[in-house]
Amino acid sequence: MRDAPPGNDDDLRLFHTGEHACGYWPARVARDLVLDPRDPRMPHWYPLALGWGFRRSGDIVYRPHCNGCHACVAVRIPVDRFVPDRSQRRCLARNAQVQMRVLPAQRTDEQLALYRRYLAARHAGGGMDNHGAVEFDQFLVGRWSEGRFLELRDHGPDGPGPLLAVAVTDLIADAMSAVYTFYDPDEADRGLGTLAILKQIEWARRECRHFLYLGYWIDGHRKMDYKRRYRPLEGFDGRNWVDL
Repeated sequence: MRDAPPGNDDDLRLFHTGEHACGYWPARVARDLVLDPRDPRMPHWYPLALGWGFRRSGDIVYRPHCNGCHACVAVRIPVDRFVPDRSQRRCLARNAQVQMRVLPAQRTDEQLALYRRYLAARHAGGGMDNHGAVEFDQFLVGRWSEGRFLELRDHGPDGPGPLLAVAVTDLIADAMSAVYTFYDPDEADRGLGTLAILKQIEWARRECRHFLYLGYWIDGHRKMDYKRRYRPLEGFDGRNWVDL
């Protein structure tokens, strides 16, 4: 790999995982390319890896590397050029009373309870619905990443009201990465997933960060199609980031 962190002469090691079930197309098998999770320089490598199309899950930094398939495209929003569309403006107006606050990436009982409710409603039987505190920390916090929890709450009569959503967000020098968002499944019609991304864009702009990484987009996949609505949207073609 090029652009190693200063003072480190050794190359970063990469590993292929074995084949496993594809999380997006059930009839397919997948493989991932993984950065060496034991490398103590991972906090230095991670910002570069995001630019190479990788993503973080817990302490693992990976990108899909499947035989004969290139469907997963890493995408990011150039926040300075982003303009919300009509639907996104309606979402902001509908949730104008929602309060946002940024907290250290440290689990609370309230966050864990919301996370478990979200998984039970949205991913029942998918292998995550039995997650508890240990799995929460392993998946969303990690040991070395500089993460934050963006909380969204309704405005209450005496201050912040009930917790509506949490957007787990990694910070790097010039960008943010949207790691995972979970929200109140009983409030799904409020567009809380959309609201979380819009609030992350606002946050990135305030801190003069240039990009919000959104993970992977797959053309023609229903669950990934929402990412096309954030425009302009850049995709990584294996060498460069280009407007989709």
